Amino acid sequence: MPRTIFARPADKAACREMIRGGSRSFYTASLLLPDEVREGAYALYGFCRLSDDAVDVEGGEGDAVARLRRRLDAVYARDPAPEPVDRALTDAVEHFAIPRTLMDALLEGLEWDVSGRTYETLSDVYAYGARVAGAVGGMMAALMGARDPDLVARACDLGVAMQLTNIARDVGEDARIGRLYLPRDWLREAGIDPGAFLARPEFSPALAGVVARLLKAADDLYRRADAGIGRLDPAFRPAIFAARDLYAEIGELLRRRGLDSVSRRTSVSAGRKLWLLGRAVGQAVRPPRAGLDEPPLAETLFLVEAVTRETDRLLPPWRGRRRTVRSDLIWTVELFKTLEDRGRPARSTR
Repeated sequence: MPRTIFARPADKAACREMIRGGSRSFYTASLLLPDEVREGAYALYGFCRLSDDAVDVEGGEGDAVARLRRRLDAVYARDPAPEPVDRALTDAVEHFAIPRTLMDALLEGLEWDVSGRTYETLSDVYAYGARVAGAVGGMMAALMGARDPDLVARACDLGVAMQLTNIARDVGEDARIGRLYLPRDWLREAGIDPGAFLARPEFSPALAGVVARLLKAADDLYRRADAGIGRLDPAFRPAIFAARDLYAEIGELLRRRGLDSVSRRTSVSAGRKLWLLGRAVGQAVRPPRAGLDEPPLAETLFLVEAVTRETDRLLPPWRGRRRTVRSDLIWTVELFKTLEDRGRPARSTR
């Protein structure tokens, strides 16, 4: 029996525009994905962006998260709201068997933002990152047909690593809206009072040390993720390596600029993004690194279990058209020209 297709071409286009306008890094990396999986990724990103915006714009007022949960209820009941994101997400959820646990985890992380939850330890920050980004890693694993627990764990590692990078980059922006995601025990160890910092965010050498520690934790997770990326289907490796490298580069730039994420926001230039895309294609053909069997973070274990629990419903490994290394390189050169023609990218956001 043929499955029902809910999304119209205009719905898919709307989701694509959401990611292009919301995150240049993710959009750039997504261009390396096979078409079918790219559309699923756009639908997932569209819901993540819509959810983030609903909470940030409304500040939690009007039960924004509760309304998002009701929209998810409709998606999983195959009766989506008449909105582009909802229809596209319903197709992705059904076709790729995205576990509801991952979606609920994302919304729980947004609830933590609304409630003003504080993060005392690195483990607390990992728990937040697991919900708002590790869950997205689990979704991408499902999209790519990755069912092995070790692969899913590495996908969640990558999501958390990216969120740690976001936190390190956005210390000033977050503090100015009353949010603090750096581990508070680290701040106190560095002689910084968290409450005083929130009241008057200022850069200092002590704060630079805390940011450096967080970037080191992110680097450790990026390295763990590399073992999983290298074992994905070859069709997916360039895109995931690109996403990994584009985000890790933010941390490298931040280090080179003295770790000051209060006075200004660090972003990767268009030219550097193009270079990183080219490198990602080369990384995709190298032997995978060791470390696949590292245990998952305790904070992401529930995500790993949710994806692997759905093994019988997940798609088999992707069977689409294979690209050779030569065709990948030619295609990437063409992509570079397209990106250059679009001009300087807009500011990337979470």
